[in-house]
Amino acid sequence: MHEVVPNATLSVAAILAEAAKRHPELPAITLGGASTSYKDLWDQTRAYAGALAEAGIGDGDKVAILIPNVTDFARVYYAVLALGAVAVPIHALLKRHEIEYMLADAEVKMMVCAAPLLGEGAPGAAAAGATVISVLSSPEDNRFARLEDLAAAATPIRTYVPRGPLDIATILYTSGTTGKPKGALGTHFALVEQVNVLLMNTFDMRIGDKIFGGLPLFHTFGQTVALNAGLRAGAEILLLPKFTGEAALSMLLDEGVNIFIGVPTMYVGLLAAAKERPEPATALRYAVSGGSALPLAVLEGFSEHFGAVIHEGYGLTETSPVASFNHVGLEPRPGTVGQAIWGVQIEVARPEVSDAIELLETDELGELVVRGHNLFSGYLNRPEATAEAVVDGWFRTGDLGTKDTDGYITIVDRKKDMILRNGYNVYPREVEEALFTHPEITNVAVFGVPDDTHGQEIVAAVTLAAESLLDAKAIGDYAQERLAAYKYPRLIEIVTDFPLGPSGKILKRELVTRYAKD
Repeated sequence: MHEVVPNATLSVAAILAEAAKRHPELPAITLGGASTSYKDLWDQTRAYAGALAEAGIGDGDKVAILIPNVTDFARVYYAVLALGAVAVPIHALLKRHEIEYMLADAEVKMMVCAAPLLGEGAPGAAAAGATVISVLSSPEDNRFARLEDLAAAATPIRTYVPRGPLDIATILYTSGTTGKPKGALGTHFALVEQVNVLLMNTFDMRIGDKIFGGLPLFHTFGQTVALNAGLRAGAEILLLPKFTGEAALSMLLDEGVNIFIGVPTMYVGLLAAAKERPEPATALRYAVSGGSALPLAVLEGFSEHFGAVIHEGYGLTETSPVASFNHVGLEPRPGTVGQAIWGVQIEVARPEVSDAIELLETDELGELVVRGHNLFSGYLNRPEATAEAVVDGWFRTGDLGTKDTDGYITIVDRKKDMILRNGYNVYPREVEEALFTHPEITNVAVFGVPDDTHGQEIVAAVTLAAESLLDAKAIGDYAQERLAAYKYPRLIEIVTDFPLGPSGKILKRELVTRYAKD
């Protein structure tokens, strides 16, 4: 089941277990004004793990976690890892068919689902053959076993199960250009070492710091940079279950956030809300941005208003996630994503050469490639996709950029057609396939256009059958029923034909240009 390295053990669960020994009485997670100490969080996690063990979860079992940004996410996440099982966090906005696909693909044995998400989660799990245990359900709701009840009756585990460094800790789903999400395998070593490097060489995160916890914990950014790094540092994570600019600003101003971590759309929302509450955030030392390019006007506006600098970085699910960063302690270089983090190499390779890595010279534009301790272990059950992505030990990011003489990375464009909306990856092919199932839609092309609020907005251009009476609203409603809220196209264009290349391929760049002119 797992690779044995003599005398070497490691576990992501040690992050919480060790912090509970060192800072037992400090607040670990605060939600809605209610704080849970490190000791209590670990005790509750051990009880949850005891319950899961008695329900049959053990070494290498896959457990899906469908829980929003509440304290139970941390309890379940570390409980699964403490048992030597594999955590499979699921995007809280997914629909049942999307959930079913991931659970079946990962051969998930059980899903722990928050009560508000059972509407989509339970049917998805049932279709994939996974059992469901709930959290946050009312005591009167007896449709599923409540983990809180099971934990109260179970014997807590004593401590976490040691793992080999190369054992799989997490499976995080990331889409490819084929449109079918792929499970990226994260090792205990990559996840723990990422946190160690962030704390020792990249950030300035201190015991007792208050960390903004508005990034989704099911996503690699929030999971690693806020949850794992925050608890490893002995900080307090202030969870925000649903992001709004107003709620984030209140937390920043009223609860004394020291480090704000977010994606560009969050900063846009913060600045908009700040027009109503213009007072400074006196406790804020700095902010961290990733997920997509941060507009310079937002970066400058934030600095002027809050008196704190945003440090921008870059990474992917496959790089655990941080690969480069404008390191805290150095003056950030706006427009760049900083330098490679400690122990990681980022170079620029010739993008048209697919079966080898041919490195380019300084300042030349090419595909960014990464190697180091932060790399994932490959894609679950997809050796061909793994071989395509990892060549000669380098991970091909699919992003085009440059690297200057000082090692600062600038992202110039995306090699793939991926759309980044609100920091979430949206893959056109997946959206196209969903729309294409409509009997009156004859062809579809999905692409992204720049958007001041969301980074990019999703456009679907469609051609219809001759007798069709479909309008844009009906097509949008159809998409909304089949795709998560961050994926469905807000802009629908009904067209009579598409611009085609010599091979008959739809030229999406021309569609983007045409749409911009319109």
